[in-house]
Amino acid sequence: MRAASRWLGVAATVVLGIFAGADRSVGQPSSRTVDLELVLAVDVSQSMDREEHALQKGGYVEAFRNKDVINALMSGPQGKIAVTYMEWGGDFPVEVLIPWTIIDSEKSAHAFADTLDNEPVNSMERTSISNALFSAADLIERNDIISHRKVIDVSGDGANNAGPPIEQARDAVLKKGIVINGLPIMLNKPMQFYDIPHLDRYYKNCVIGGPAAFIAPVFSLDQLAATIRKKLVLEIAGREVEPGTAPVQFASAATAGVSRVQLKLPTEKTDCFAGEKAIGSRFGFPG
Repeated sequence: MRAASRWLGVAATVVLGIFAGADRSVGQPSSRTVDLELVLAVDVSQSMDREEHALQKGGYVEAFRNKDVINALMSGPQGKIAVTYMEWGGDFPVEVLIPWTIIDSEKSAHAFADTLDNEPVNSMERTSISNALFSAADLIERNDIISHRKVIDVSGDGANNAGPPIEQARDAVLKKGIVINGLPIMLNKPMQFYDIPHLDRYYKNCVIGGPAAFIAPVFSLDQLAATIRKKLVLEIAGREVEPGTAPVQFASAATAGVSRVQLKLPTEKTDCFAGEKAIGSRFGFPG
């Protein structure tokens, strides 16, 4: 009930923000052309504990206060980007914590960070990356913002185990001209029944796609904030920062829309139903 009530309230806020131009930014409502539309789609499934969720949210807060990120978002021809922050779990409505916000200055970037910092730490059951992608694409398609680049930045610590198949969702989103980048979180802790090995490989071959799509894996909590900063700067402005953080891996040829035969690349064996099979085996369903 709490999630449903919160979703209705947030949905109303988004509608009012779009039609009244009431985004939380210093950008003028009449000026809705930006360099990038960016959906931050953040996993809050219960496979991470409250401290890990807080650190993940804190990483995004810190990023929008960071000078490299601020310089990147103002570096394009329009000098501004539009960002929305949503949280997701299983196959039910996502929660939009911050509706579409135009960020065009240090002041508006800090305002975005402050708003996010004041939001509570949430948690949801199960993991439906496919639902997150469909919901994020819907947020992009239903806004009144104009840009030549549309990106979904999806973070998560597990494979899809609820909702539609992940490849179906990914391919549908890519057909809309939206790029999907990934932040797979692979912390060094005991594996649970719903976990899969090589989550970075899963994200690379089953989740991300589009021109210059990439993943920025996270292997420890103390690396999280720096990796988020690096990822944001790279997807906003195409610049590499903080080379000491986890190495970026670009999309496989298949999901990037380029033939593997043309590039003569080896095929990484990745089961895009691994998450569903892990859940199924736990409850005695065929995998």
